[in-house]
Amino acid sequence: MMIKLSILVLFIWGCTPAPRYKSGHQKIKSNYSSNSKKVKFIPVTKAPTLAEFDTSKKKYTGVSSYYGKAFHGKLTANGEIFDMYGVTAAHKEMPLNTVARVTNLANNKSLILRINDRGPYVAGRILDCSYGAAKKLDFLSTGTTEVKIEVIEWGDNKYMHH
Repeated sequence: MMIKLSILVLFIWGCTPAPRYKSGHQKIKSNYSSNSKKVKFIPVTKAPTLAEFDTSKKKYTGVSSYYGKAFHGKLTANGEIFDMYGVTAAHKEMPLNTVARVTNLANNKSLILRINDRGPYVAGRILDCSYGAAKKLDFLSTGTTEVKIEVIEWGDNKYMHH
């Protein structure tokens, strides 16, 4: 009887789901150095709705950084699981699921990516590319670069429920 009970407990315990990612507030280390400069972190605020964001402007320029390993496998702002090797990006205000062409102004390399996350939370930065996007835009070694963002299609700002 004890053996049957043990087997039943192990079977039930083995069928429980195991968490693969974490969500919520965590202190996360950056993947790139800031060349010994102090950086000012911007506090997280409520993301604007599609109606609040000015969609009449379609071209932006500014400094982009990248993020990867510390966030790989965790939830993005739109509900997807972050893939550091994918070509996505984080923006503070653009509607989620916006599709844009991002051009590295230092070498003129460009790619089309989708905004699926919020950030960057460092003052003076406009975009946080995934590791894969930064690799294709060729700025992994510098950590940041000046970029041009051209919106192709505005996103619906929807959270993807699973």
